This record gives sequence, structure tokens and C-alpha cells, in this order.
Amino acid sequence: MTKTGLFFGSFNPVHIGHLIIANHIVEHTALDNVWLVVTPHNPHKKKASLLNDFQRLTMVRLATENYPAIKDCKIEFDLSQPNYTINTLTVLQEKFPRNEFVLLMGEDNLATFPKWKNFEIILKYYKIFVYPRLHRKSVPAFLINHPSIEFIKAPVIEISATQIRKDIKAGKNVRPLLPPEVYKYIDEMHFYK
Repeated sequence: MTKTGLFFGSFNPVHIGHLIIANHIVEHTALDNVWLVVTPHNPHKKKASLLNDFQRLTMVRLATENYPAIKDCKIEFDLSQPNYTINTLTVLQEKFPRNEFVLLMGEDNLATFPKWKNFEIILKYYKIFVYPRLHRKSVPAFLINHPSIEFIKAPVIEISATQIRKDIKAGKNVRPLLPPEVYKYIDEMHFYK
């Protein structure tokens, strides 16, 4: 069995914070690899603010090419939209029966996890690794000691893709926040301006 962490996001754009978290988790847990699952349309976000799905996938591919244990995943591109995590997990398990999938999420997402579609089924069949966030939201008590949930000691990274987009639009230097290949691609394509 290959233990694979699933790190979901719109990655609009993928930044060094995503890579730091993914790399830390793959290096400091029993996971064999981490897949950055590019989400075409998060039901909780306005679609208009997203770059094209394949442009965001290209950025993730560029960002991860030097990290053998971190890969891109476009599984959700083929699913009906808006999509829910439970559907993605079902399809992944069918396509990759030799993988044991673990969800990766920030503590802020764990706070709203009970609002997810079929969250009880996810908790029953999947482990969830939770990484710390600076701006903590209160996590429901029943999740704190739940046997499927493991709080991971990881660097607290507070880099916002929203802020990166705003800074690019304002002409500010965001180079330190992005993998060099991603910075070059965004610059060449004139994204977020």
C-alpha cells in the first residue's frame, strides 16, 4: 500500500507555503507522497476569481517538478461541478486501489469540516492530518480527540494566494513568495494584472 496525502486547493496561484507544508508532511510522517489536488471549482468560492483550470494545473506541475514525492493531481477536472471531497475520494479509491489516502487540511478548515457533504463517512474511512494555522478557529470538541484525526507539528505558514494576486495587480514584488518556475510563468503570461 502506498500512503498518499491529498492536499486540496485552488492553487490560485500555488506558492511556497503550499510546498513547505506538503514537503514537511511527506518528510515527517509515514506518507510516501503528497498529491496537490487542483480543484476546478470550490463550492465555497466565487469561480470568477479563478484562473483557468489548466493554467493552475500547469503552475502546480512547474512548482512540483523538483520534488519527487509531491505530485499534481487533476482528478477533479473530470468530475461534475461543483464537486465534493467525498466524491473525489470515491473515484480515487476506485482508480488507485493500492493507495491509502489521507486528507491534509489546515486547522481553519477542520473548524468547518462538519459542514462538508458526508463528513461522517470521510471520518469513518479516512485519516485526516491537520496542520496548524496562525488564525485559529474553534474546532468542534468531538473532532479534537477523534481517532481519525491527527494534528501534525508543521511550520505555521500564513501566505495568502489572495494577497499574492492583489500584490501582483498593484505591481509589488512577489518573487520571494512563489517557486521560481511559477513566478516566471505568471510574469510571462501576465496573470493577475
